[in-house]
Amino acid sequence: MTMDTFCFGNPDAPKVLIQPVDEHDLEVLESEFNIIKSLTDTDFYLIAAKVGNWNKDLSPWKAPAVFGSEDFGEGAGDFLKALLPLCSDGQKTYYIGGYSLAGLFALWAAFQTDTFKGVAAASPSMWFPGFTEYMTENAIKCDAVYLSLGDKEAKARNPIMATVADKMSEAQEILKAKGVNVTFVWNSGNHFKESDLRTAKAFAWVLNNT
Repeated sequence: MTMDTFCFGNPDAPKVLIQPVDEHDLEVLESEFNIIKSLTDTDFYLIAAKVGNWNKDLSPWKAPAVFGSEDFGEGAGDFLKALLPLCSDGQKTYYIGGYSLAGLFALWAAFQTDTFKGVAAASPSMWFPGFTEYMTENAIKCDAVYLSLGDKEAKARNPIMATVADKMSEAQEILKAKGVNVTFVWNSGNHFKESDLRTAKAFAWVLNNT
């Protein structure tokens, strides 16, 4: 799998942020980068990797569509395999994060590999079928996880997506029980509000807390 990458910051920085992105994320990526810079004194490099098929490439297993008609695929394993060469410098510390389904993917990735020291999961799709059960049954391999959610996201009309707040609280407790340094932050608004700010806050927290 080949992917386009978009980079911000100091390529020689000791800490590297990896973020799967779509077209909308790319539009606000510079804003996100500048907000992260304002929230941390840590020198970092941000590598954004363009996702080809969002519902397929970021899904850890197949699941039926919850909006529209496109089902979720099981391409996360292949996408992670394509991401890992971006994390090959053993002298650097790597973090992974993202927004929405990319946030869920980032959390799932930390169960697959110890490459990432922290996970920045902003408004992750924690409603994804079977995910909290997966978290309970498997070991996570990172030190810190940031979770956030908009305070109107659980009011979604879709009954599966409306479970997101309960699933997020459950995920927080699961991670605490596993000894992970975890925080859960509420933001104002629905799922589509200020994704750049929410993702920036997530990355800044893991940088400042590891």
